[in-house]
Amino acid sequence: MIMEFLRNNKIAAGILTILRVYLGWQWLSAGWGKAFGEEPFNAAGYLNGVVANEAVAAQYPTYHAFIENIALPNAGVFSFMVAWGEVLVGLGLLLGVLTTAAAFFGIMMNFAFLFAGTISSNPWMVLITIFILAAGYNAGRIGGDRWVIPYIRTVIFKNKFTTAKEAA
Repeated sequence: MIMEFLRNNKIAAGILTILRVYLGWQWLSAGWGKAFGEEPFNAAGYLNGVVANEAVAAQYPTYHAFIENIALPNAGVFSFMVAWGEVLVGLGLLLGVLTTAAAFFGIMMNFAFLFAGTISSNPWMVLITIFILAAGYNAGRIGGDRWVIPYIRTVIFKNKFTTAKEAA
């Protein structure tokens, strides 16, 4: 019953739009200064803090090893991915374009920050994102997904599968 409401109800679409725009603004404002600031964003300090955090090492040893052995040596790549990931997730949610994909990548970043020991607004953002993911298309119905998703379904996938059938 709740899933039916979230996925198909127009009132739910309106509520989800408000939540989506709020969440999108949070992501965009977090990433804007990192991507377009005067100083280039460098996550090395944050990553060093994660490696030094004994609670992270004790609770999430695999994640700690990932940060220490992969993320920290490639801090420049991770800095770029975080800055632009936050901006793109924010834009996707604000505009309602590829909403489910934007929400998915946003929740993945939130969990990465939570595993690193950062709390701040991440739990609230995860909770809101769960509703957006559960709602699927309805979360972006009042937004760009109203036009983008039908285009993807009919033009891109139809042509791809039609061509594959004709070739067989």
